Amino acid sequence: MRDLTNSNVIQFNKNGMNYLQFRILNDLGIKHAYSLKTEGINFRHSGGDLVTERNSYKRLCDAVGLDVSNVTKPKQKHTNKIKRVDKVYLPEEIGEIDGLITNKQNLVLATTNADCILYLLYDRKNNAIANVHSGWKGSYQRIIENAIDEMINEFGTNPKDLIVCICPSIRKCCFEVGLDVRDMFYEKFSFLEDINKFILNGFEENKFYIDTVGINNCLLVQKGVRKENIYDSGICSMCHDDMIHSYRSEGKEFKLATAIISL
Repeated sequence: MRDLTNSNVIQFNKNGMNYLQFRILNDLGIKHAYSLKTEGINFRHSGGDLVTERNSYKRLCDAVGLDVSNVTKPKQKHTNKIKRVDKVYLPEEIGEIDGLITNKQNLVLATTNADCILYLLYDRKNNAIANVHSGWKGSYQRIIENAIDEMINEFGTNPKDLIVCICPSIRKCCFEVGLDVRDMFYEKFSFLEDINKFILNGFEENKFYIDTVGINNCLLVQKGVRKENIYDSGICSMCHDDMIHSYRSEGKEFKLATAIISL
C-alpha cells in the first residue's frame, strides 16, 4: 500500500485499520480520522451490510480512541442542510441532513463519501466542530457557507478562528461533467474572479472539468476563513482508487469511506 502522508496529512495503520489524520488537528488535540480502504471495512448504510457498517465504525473509533456508541451520522441526501446535535442520533432519527455541528464533548460526528468532499471544521476559540458532506450538488448549493453560518449562530464562531480540513475527494483532474452541469456552475459562480480557472474545457466535445474544491475555497475565504487555516489533503479519490473509495471507479457496488471528528 502506498503512503499518502504529505505536509497536511499522516497515514496510519492501527490494528489493521488504515486511515488518515490531519497534522493540524492532531496538534490541537482534536480526535478525528478519514478511513482508507481496509479489508472488511465499508461505511455504506443505505443498501449496505449494517453489521459490516457497525463493525467498521467500531474498528475506526477504537483505532483513534473514540467510543463508537457516541457516533452520530446524518442521512446524507446532497442537501445544504446543517443540524446542531447535542446527543447521539441514528441516521433515521436525524433525517436528511448533510452537515453536523456540536460543542459537546465526546460526541463523534460522522459523514461518508466516495468522491464527494468531506470538511472537518474546528473553532479554536469556542471549542466547536463541524463535519460537512459536500458533493457537487452540495457545493452548488454552497453548503459550506451554511455550515459556517450555523456555527456563527449557534456558537458565536468567528470565521477567522476556524480551522478547515479537506478530506480526499474527486478533484478537477477527474471530475468530468457535461454541458448542463458546467452551465449550472458557471451561472451560479460567475461572480468569482477566477471562475475560468475552476471550470475547464475537457478533451471531448461538451465535456468539462470542475474544480469544486477550488470554488469552495473561494467561498471559505470570502466568508472570512483565513487562507492559511485551510488544510487540504490534496488527494484525489479517483487517482488513488486503490486506497480510497470512488463512486466513479467502483460503480453501483461502491463502498463508502467515513470522516469522524470529536471534541
